[in-house]
Amino acid sequence: MYGRGEHGAFEIACAGLVGKCVRNLPVHWIGQASGLVLLAVTGSQAGAQAKVEVLPDIEVQAEPASSAAAAPSSPPSPAASTSAAVSPSPSSAASEKAYSRQEINAQPVTRPGEVLEVVPGLIATQHSGEGKANQYFLRGFNLDHGTDLAITIDGMPVNMRTHGHGQGYADLNFLIPELIGSAAVRKGPYFATEGDFASAGSLRLSLADGLPKNLAQLTIGSFGYKRALGVISQAVGQGTLLVAGEASLYDGPWAVPDRTRKLNAVIRYSQGTHDNGFSMTGMAYSNRWTSTDQIPLRAIPILGPFGSLDPSDGGSASRLSLSTRWSRSDAQSASRIEAYAIRSTLNLFNNFTYFLNDPVNGDQFHQYDKRTLLGFNVSHTFKSDLAGRRMENEIGVQGRFDDIRVGLNNTAQRQVLSTVRMDRVRESSIGVYGENRIWWTDWLRTTAGLRGDFYQARVESDTALNSGRSQQGIASPKFGAVFGPFFNTELFFNAGRGFHSNDARGTTIRVDPADKVTPLDRVPFLVRSQGAEVGVRTRPFANFESTLALFLLDFKSENLFVGDAGTTVASRPSRRMGVEWTNHYKPVSWLSLDVDLAMTRARFRNDDPAGPYVPGAPAFVASAGVTFGEDKGWFGSMKLRYFGPRPLIEDNSVKSPATALVNGRIGYKFENGVKLQLDALNLLGSKSPQIDYYYESRLPGEPAAGIADRHFKPVEPRAIRVTLAGEY
Repeated sequence: MYGRGEHGAFEIACAGLVGKCVRNLPVHWIGQASGLVLLAVTGSQAGAQAKVEVLPDIEVQAEPASSAAAAPSSPPSPAASTSAAVSPSPSSAASEKAYSRQEINAQPVTRPGEVLEVVPGLIATQHSGEGKANQYFLRGFNLDHGTDLAITIDGMPVNMRTHGHGQGYADLNFLIPELIGSAAVRKGPYFATEGDFASAGSLRLSLADGLPKNLAQLTIGSFGYKRALGVISQAVGQGTLLVAGEASLYDGPWAVPDRTRKLNAVIRYSQGTHDNGFSMTGMAYSNRWTSTDQIPLRAIPILGPFGSLDPSDGGSASRLSLSTRWSRSDAQSASRIEAYAIRSTLNLFNNFTYFLNDPVNGDQFHQYDKRTLLGFNVSHTFKSDLAGRRMENEIGVQGRFDDIRVGLNNTAQRQVLSTVRMDRVRESSIGVYGENRIWWTDWLRTTAGLRGDFYQARVESDTALNSGRSQQGIASPKFGAVFGPFFNTELFFNAGRGFHSNDARGTTIRVDPADKVTPLDRVPFLVRSQGAEVGVRTRPFANFESTLALFLLDFKSENLFVGDAGTTVASRPSRRMGVEWTNHYKPVSWLSLDVDLAMTRARFRNDDPAGPYVPGAPAFVASAGVTFGEDKGWFGSMKLRYFGPRPLIEDNSVKSPATALVNGRIGYKFENGVKLQLDALNLLGSKSPQIDYYYESRLPGEPAAGIADRHFKPVEPRAIRVTLAGEY
């Protein structure tokens, strides 16, 4: 279905539709019910109604947003009742893209956070136990556990600010991948709707309102992996009730088993569609684990690559949330209200330097975070004309309040030896934005926006000098233009400013909490970023799409929260320049091919004897994948993920090695809905590291000053997982 004209007239393609084809009728979008697209015919056919039956394979899939390259004025794509719809708006940047539930779950993954690797150029890895947030990399950023990558699920923020283990901590272990309905991906600070942590990118995940059938699934695999999943999806009243439960166990290949014990539960009730309806969702998560953290290279002859230097490392985490969404949309306007409440806890025990600081008890420390988080998102879009040109004006308000108890202790075998700091932080923010979108001609549309954010915090510390109040505001203008399509090709230009917040404790700090005497500099509450992007998206022939994007992103400073010291340190200003090239080809209905390349040059912008390189910044990321199969019969996939070398210190004299992994899947789905699936992880048996760091540590008997070494955690060896699932 393709948009034509200025007031909602559409040309409806015959291919893939059942029933009579309709062409060039002036219509208005109404919505969808029971798999039918409802269009009210206007003009000479006023009062009539056209119904077009959509085949199952037209469910929102590969290209809801990117398809705008061929149809920039498309109406909202009808969402199947089994998935949350992605935004109907056409792409406003070359790097903007949307993914369906089927695409997200097509590739085998080791852990839930790896489903985000569907995003070109994104790496999600792990340097600790399976209950800890992933380590993320994107656009030349070592994003730690989430800084500058904003992740939301049904409007709820995943990133935790002023967190015990680092600013922007984004733990996705509470996510059940099979329940994802869609993912909308944006990169760069060009979008007025995106605020804190979104400078490198943002991922808006939506849960499915329901599944086509109930699901029972059991997986067993190497290294003690066991997982059970059950999903009930039933019509209740005028809506759909979805109830899901997940339990998993995992030891891993480590000399000290992970002993991960995870429970997840979801209950969701929804009516209508993503754009015209409401939903209410409750989620619960609990996890306990032991972790084998990174070890120095010099310890391999003693421990082997899978050994541990502190068997008591690990932790526990829990999360409870309640969220709701109400939305309405018609030809004149669109409104949305989202609200959420989250209660989360984290207890984390790590020892990264072993016996460097305390040669008797060791250097283990305990990070504690317990918070209640409340927030809302409200937006309204006015749809109108400007001198006969289609125009939309969106306004929105986003508010969030965190009541946080956060602490840092020195420990041995998880027993507290001393307290470094304990704080109560109340942090609130309000963001207001406006965005104007105009379709000037058939080949030109623009987006202009302005966002304003205000943050304030009250810190009550056990060290009185570190207590206080802070506040700061920031304005972020945005602009984008899209030219085309010309010969199935669109050109994009985007520019804008963004920001990330810093740990509120760093904005009031005066003395080092470790000794209560050494003076420390405060950091700004909000740190400016600014960037630009030019790109092209083309479809030179049927079912093939290629996108090329060149980007520039500057940060006023890269601030780092040092978790084992309890302080916040502002680092140097930085610049990243890069190019991303993504390609998707679906030659036939049962086969998809993808090749994605991302190259980035990351450097500090000021002179310093230490050197200009940004530690941990990846220069090259690549992936290639193939997916095949229909709803029944054989299906499978294979994906190569390449993570290039990275500088580990500023002068680039120490680098990490590259990591290349291949995961594969083969399975068969029977007519009765039973599915048998075999996943092979690290199929080629790579012995590469998952993650690398370079710093000083001390093993027993070594010099008191420690030894600088490359510390790494290896990828898990080749593993298989067998899944038996049934739909009923």
